[in-house]
Amino acid sequence: MKQFDTHRIFTIANAEEFDNLALDVFRFQYKNNEVYSAFCDYLKKSPQNVSHYLQIPFLPISFFKTHKILFSSKASEIIFTSSGTTQSTTSKHYVPEIKIYEESFLKAFKQFYGQPEEFCILALLPSYLEREGSSLIYMVNNLIEKSEHPSSGFYLHNLEELHQKLQELEQKGTKTLLIGVSFALLDLAQQFPASLKNTIVMETGGMKGRRKELIREELHHILKKGLGVNKIHSEYGMTELLSQAYSKGDGIFNTPPWMQILTRDTEDPLTVQPNGKTGGINVIDLANIYSCSFIATQDLGKTHPNGTFEVLGRFDNSDIRGCNLMVL
Repeated sequence: MKQFDTHRIFTIANAEEFDNLALDVFRFQYKNNEVYSAFCDYLKKSPQNVSHYLQIPFLPISFFKTHKILFSSKASEIIFTSSGTTQSTTSKHYVPEIKIYEESFLKAFKQFYGQPEEFCILALLPSYLEREGSSLIYMVNNLIEKSEHPSSGFYLHNLEELHQKLQELEQKGTKTLLIGVSFALLDLAQQFPASLKNTIVMETGGMKGRRKELIREELHHILKKGLGVNKIHSEYGMTELLSQAYSKGDGIFNTPPWMQILTRDTEDPLTVQPNGKTGGINVIDLANIYSCSFIATQDLGKTHPNGTFEVLGRFDNSDIRGCNLMVL
C-alpha cells in the first residue's frame, strides 16, 4: 500500500478540490480497507460506478463497535475509545499516525479561534478524564500544552477552585477558553454564577447520564444566564473522527475545509437529502485517511446552503433504518 499524500488534505482551497480529493480518498480506502470495501461491495458500489462524491457509501458508525476499521497493512499508534456503560460496547478508533490527528485539530482550532498561545485554556471534562482513551482529552491536553499559560489545565470536580480561577483571569483581562462537558458546565453555572467578559465558554455536548437531557436552546439559555456570556460555543467531534466542527453560537456549526456534513433520509440510509431537511448526519472527514472518511452517524441534523449545519439530537438504534445492512 502506498502512503497517501496528506498534504493534499490540509491544503484544500475550494469545493472542486474537495470533491476530487473525496473521490481519491474513496478509491484509496476501497482498495486498502477490507471492512469498508466489503461494505461497498455489498451495496454494489465501487470506484467503477462511483463518479461523484455524493455517490460514496457511508459506513454506519456502529461498525466501529464490531470491526477493526483500519488498513490491513497499518499498525495503530494509539487507540481511541468511546464512553459507554458496562452494558454497552464501546467504539474503538485505531489511529496509525497520530500526527495526522494533531495536524487536523490544530489547523481547525487556528482557523476558528487563532493560536492556542493566545489563550488560557481551562478544561472541565470530568466524564472524559475518568476513563482512558478519550480523543477529546488528547486534543485538549495538546492545546493546553501549546497555550503555555501557567493557569491552563484540567479541572475534575473542583468547581469552586475553577470559579476562583475564572474570576482571577477576568480581573486580569486574560483571554480565556473554558471547554466543558454539558452537565459539568451546568453545575458550574448553577453553583457558582459569574459574569465572564473575557472568556469563551465552549460545550462539548452530552449529559453522560449525569443529568436530564436538555434541548440545545434550554441548555445554552441556562449557561448564558449563569455564566454571564452572550453566546455559548460548541465543539462537534467524536471518537470515530479525526476532525471537529465548531459553533460560535446559536448551534450553527462550521467545518474545516477537509470536513463536510451531509444528511440522509432516516428511512433510507443510502440517500442524500437537500439542505434544510432534518435527517441523519453523514460526515466526510478526509483526515481519517487510514480508517474510514465516510461515516453515517447516529445524530440528527440539517445542513444549510452556505455549508453550515445544526445538530438537532440523536436517534437510537431502533430508529435507524438499514444501518445494519451487513454482518461481516
